[in-house]
Amino acid sequence: MVVQRVAIVGGGPAGLVALKSLLEQSTPEHTFEPILFEQEPDIGGTFRWRGYDNAALVSSKQLTSFSDFRMPLSHADHLTLPEYVEYLKAYATHFKLWSYIRLSHRVERIERLSSSPPSHRVHLETTSSSFPHVYSIDVDSLAICTGLHVVPSLPDNIAGLFPTAFGKKSSLPEGTKVFHSSEYKGRHQLKGKRVLVLGSGETGMDVAYEAVKGGAEEVVMCHRDGFLSFPKVLSNFTLLGQSFDGNLPIDGLITNLFETAYVHPWVAASHIRWFISDFVVKRVLWVLTGTTAGCNQWVGELPAERLGRAYVFLNKSAKAQPYINKPYYSRSRLLRLISSYSDPPEDVSDPRSIDLAPWPERIDSNGRVVFRENGRKESDRMRGRVVKPEVVVCCTGYRQEFGFFDEMGGYATPREADVRDLVKRGDESVAFLGFVRPGVGAIPPIAEMQALLWISLLTQHIPAPTSPPHYRLLQKPDARITYGVDHSAYMSQLARDIGADPGLLELYRIFGLKVLFCYAFGAAFPTFYRLVGPYPSATAPRIVKTEIWDIIMRRGLLGNLAMGLIPMIFYGWINALAWVLEKVWIALGPLRKAGGKAARAAGLGWEGRKE
Repeated sequence: MVVQRVAIVGGGPAGLVALKSLLEQSTPEHTFEPILFEQEPDIGGTFRWRGYDNAALVSSKQLTSFSDFRMPLSHADHLTLPEYVEYLKAYATHFKLWSYIRLSHRVERIERLSSSPPSHRVHLETTSSSFPHVYSIDVDSLAICTGLHVVPSLPDNIAGLFPTAFGKKSSLPEGTKVFHSSEYKGRHQLKGKRVLVLGSGETGMDVAYEAVKGGAEEVVMCHRDGFLSFPKVLSNFTLLGQSFDGNLPIDGLITNLFETAYVHPWVAASHIRWFISDFVVKRVLWVLTGTTAGCNQWVGELPAERLGRAYVFLNKSAKAQPYINKPYYSRSRLLRLISSYSDPPEDVSDPRSIDLAPWPERIDSNGRVVFRENGRKESDRMRGRVVKPEVVVCCTGYRQEFGFFDEMGGYATPREADVRDLVKRGDESVAFLGFVRPGVGAIPPIAEMQALLWISLLTQHIPAPTSPPHYRLLQKPDARITYGVDHSAYMSQLARDIGADPGLLELYRIFGLKVLFCYAFGAAFPTFYRLVGPYPSATAPRIVKTEIWDIIMRRGLLGNLAMGLIPMIFYGWINALAWVLEKVWIALGPLRKAGGKAARAAGLGWEGRKE
């Protein structure tokens, strides 16, 4: 009998699902004794403590909800942040997690006591009273679930924005407010002000939209190198006089079969699915909206070599896009008669706009923002423009810091976690859950699959996987963000690692045609990986037959044909061709070996030349 004490650091979605999974998979033969520490007085993580008015999830409830605890069918597809926090609390109540959660407990330091067997000491301080209590506990394993969005990252490449360490003052006038987006709470902070938003990610888009809607005098949003805008809901298209308002969450439109499941390793390694998808999507977008930069995106496009789902995170907070487009929209009336994308009428009629600008180079001595020259149309438009902000909101993301790790402990960081971006090989007692970000998708279900993989490693049911990580986005090693993954490819890979990827005949034999159809036509919903395998859920078949069936049916016949059956057949042929070529390659193995031996005997190099 093995008893394993586990400390979970962080009370957001990743921490909660890790706690629930450990408790659920605890057996008499391998007992887990987890305890979760959260430094704040309530659970919810970033969604609870770094949210703002009118904020909502950009991932759908179908993809974001955990595999066995779903939102009602009648609920809207996208939850507000307060709704999602309530969902997490209901999750903790339903699975009886509260007695294992310690709120207002800050982890001050973690030290390694032993490497074999693994042992760690966690030093804690309670923060719920004016008399902090300091104590420590010893555990066998650590689940670090503090998340990607905790320590604000402020720009350090804009001269004059902040006072320097050498005594140089900010060039902004006294009284100008400069703060990180984690401090933004509502429109009242922006009303009547000249607002400069630094950053064009989803939070930057939200803040710019809230500023213009909240009555800001001027709104300027700056980007580093472009963005890829796509609404979280696919709707409001008109083609040849026919309107399409399917109200479909885009993160549920990628089909499973032959795009995620049953993908030949050669096809996965080539990433050809991503490239073909990008090629097709760009042409469809041009037909429907007149631009390939994004969905109805007329400015701020990414460089051609980075424009696509293979490279970047889709910016699904597209509410600000109509206001950004206004000075640049230039589609002919004839093309608009053929097809069009309809923005919300209240945004179209609003005379205000959001000015897109390149990244600032400096703030001059008069408090004026000097923008970099990037050779794009927004640079031409902003050249000579006097921008003197009264409020600067830094929507510049977060950085990862793990100051609680003892420097002598040899602890890894998420960047060094070389086993599925979860643990460092040889140190499986320390896991980082929720430290990858999908290009399109959601982190909570990823954290659930990571928790199940970690449990499989801790119980030694599987060895640490060694197959290549073909799920990573194609980002340069020196890129600012290197933890991007393709949601479907990553989820499917984790399922294969733990033996939870269902076979088609197995699904048909056990659950019937309806579940098989949903698995083939659905996206990588986490419930699929709880149907069979080592961690089955009794509720999974019902969820697939109701909720997932519903989202597939909402696509309609044409949608399932265009986004399901046609890609399935196309990628099926590609995978079949790769399988045939692999068999031929294997069959030719003896001939290749014989040819190599003959060449070596003749003293020839690998190209047939004399050595």
